[in-house]
Amino acid sequence: MHIVDGALSTEVVAGGAVLAVAGVAYGLRHLSMEKIPAAGMLSATFFVASLIHVPLGPSSIHLIMNGLAGVILGWAAFPALFIGLLLQAIFFGFGGITVLGINTLNIALPAVLAFYLCRHGLKGRSPTAAAVWGGIGGALAISLTTLFVAFFLALSGDEFVPAAKFVFFAHIPVMIIEGLLSAAAVYLIARVKPELFGIMQQGETR
Repeated sequence: MHIVDGALSTEVVAGGAVLAVAGVAYGLRHLSMEKIPAAGMLSATFFVASLIHVPLGPSSIHLIMNGLAGVILGWAAFPALFIGLLLQAIFFGFGGITVLGINTLNIALPAVLAFYLCRHGLKGRSPTAAAVWGGIGGALAISLTTLFVAFFLALSGDEFVPAAKFVFFAHIPVMIIEGLLSAAAVYLIARVKPELFGIMQQGETR
């Protein structure tokens, strides 16, 4: 779901870059030593999951797993996902450098929103209950990402409105798949290392 260089107006690109820098800076403040291994793993998960994608006009369809990164990392998902996007832009040309900020915002902000919605359903819950909330977070993050992408495309010009609508509806199957995958991952964590959710949520009370 990378927006490519040249698809957005200069104002949108600049605004996205400013907000992304703020998000990454704030996320680094929440990236404690305990979170670094999980952040690295989830950054790699995002990097690999989104390597295979189907071009869709100025965007693309692929797995992201930003919901899983969000419900586990909280604000630390911003720098983790930024690194994945940066490496993809450098090594594979996915998205681009000028839109790195807006792509980071589109993918990381929904991850953080999913965290705040679902965090109370993860810590101290049964594996099944945690999986349900993890699935909700996974699907929600994708749906919000598609809405953000559609919004910024539409904001850049009326000619992008049809593409913006198509982006959302084309990603409905991805929402379902990511919800199921996130639920499975959270279920496994809740069974094997449930204390991870408590560790990851430390310092995320704001």
